[in-house]
Amino acid sequence: MTTYNIALLAGDGTGKEVTDEAVKVLKAVGKKYSIDFNFEPALIGGCAYDEYKKPLPDVTLDIAKKSDAVLLGAVGDWKYDTLPPDVRPERALLGIRKELNLFANLRPATVYPELTSLSPLKEEFVSGTDIMIVRELTGDVYFGTPKGIENKNGEKFGFNNMCYFESEIRRIAHVAFKVAMQRNKKLCSVDKANVLDVSRLWREVVADVAKEYPEVELSNMYVDNAAMQIIRNPKQFDVMLTGNIFGDILSDEASMLSGSLGLLPSASLSDTKLAMYEPIHGSAPDLKGQNVVNPIATILSAAMMLKYSFNLDKEHDDIVNAVRKALKDGYRTKDISQNGMEIVGTDKMGNVIKDNVLQN
Repeated sequence: MTTYNIALLAGDGTGKEVTDEAVKVLKAVGKKYSIDFNFEPALIGGCAYDEYKKPLPDVTLDIAKKSDAVLLGAVGDWKYDTLPPDVRPERALLGIRKELNLFANLRPATVYPELTSLSPLKEEFVSGTDIMIVRELTGDVYFGTPKGIENKNGEKFGFNNMCYFESEIRRIAHVAFKVAMQRNKKLCSVDKANVLDVSRLWREVVADVAKEYPEVELSNMYVDNAAMQIIRNPKQFDVMLTGNIFGDILSDEASMLSGSLGLLPSASLSDTKLAMYEPIHGSAPDLKGQNVVNPIATILSAAMMLKYSFNLDKEHDDIVNAVRKALKDGYRTKDISQNGMEIVGTDKMGNVIKDNVLQN
């Protein structure tokens, strides 16, 4: 029996509720295919601060680094909003990305046929949308130096440095082109090359990498236009390549095409096999313990783990098909509820998907 060791970082708020359902589904996959998924829990975010006075303790990092993959729930709670910035729960996300060298974020934005009416856009615009956003995750303005707030010319002055090394652009571009090769061989690189020097370098390096992938159709688009085009005509995109801050904004915008953050997973990859998988939604502390949060994004994140970390494509497809069947059969959590369809809780949705995996 093949064994995979998974660091289980449930985090705060509803994080444990959604990761519990993903674990349930993964165990069903394990039972079906004789795979042993070994889960090692660890604290991250606010709960880690309560225990260790730091949101990303060394013991959690150690468990993550020794694992084959990391499954994360969510971090954050309003009760931590008054903490100093360097120990707030959200710092754990930046920290673990940097420590594990998780430089490539894959965020699919898929509109399911059964849910097109939930989108804030007209159905004819979003029906059939299937975008993969590849976002660079460890560089750009979030990590650039110098940064800070200081007094200058008699007033406070805040500054952050948007910067990329050529090697950082090159490696994320390779990831995006490889993803494009597995899809429809169409890649749109997003930048602000008409204004920013760093974007001009970005465009230059991406064009050079493109020479190694002659089958992929490469286009370039300014970020402000890309933000408009995602709303105007999302189906024109297949794979989008972006830097960190542009990708942060565009992927959240694209997520709303589906009608709910509760449907969308993500994968953060390194240049080794170690990767982290998490839903794109937050911890929703106001919903904690109410059995109402949608676990599908986390379950699909676990499916991405099977594909990208363990090369288990068939097992990945089983989970995706199990989710699609649950939606087709009319099961809905509160966030995706529709008239005349049964609203189920977090655990019920997880059970339905688990059963679908075993029955397929």
